[in-house]
Amino acid sequence: MLETIFWTIEEVAAAGQRLYEERIRSIVETSENIGKMLTLDVETGEYRIGVDSVEGGLELKHKNPVARLFTLRIGYDVAFSFDGTSGRTKR
Repeated sequence: MLETIFWTIEEVAAAGQRLYEERIRSIVETSENIGKMLTLDVETGEYRIGVDSVEGGLELKHKNPVARLFTLRIGYDVAFSFDGTSGRTKR
């Protein structure tokens, strides 16, 4: 039986942000992807891009039921906003 290693939300977020910055951003941050959602398995580095995070998350969880997933909106500082403001990443 596989041993489960627990991650805090902060650890998942830090690992996801690091992977995105170091390996993924330069590949996916294109004009056609700006505003789309990227869901990332922080342990494998595998990711999916879609109009929302649900389909990609389900697909990654189907492949790896214990996946630690991190989601972001490509080209934006935040994935979701409750007050309607979500600033674009300044590059």
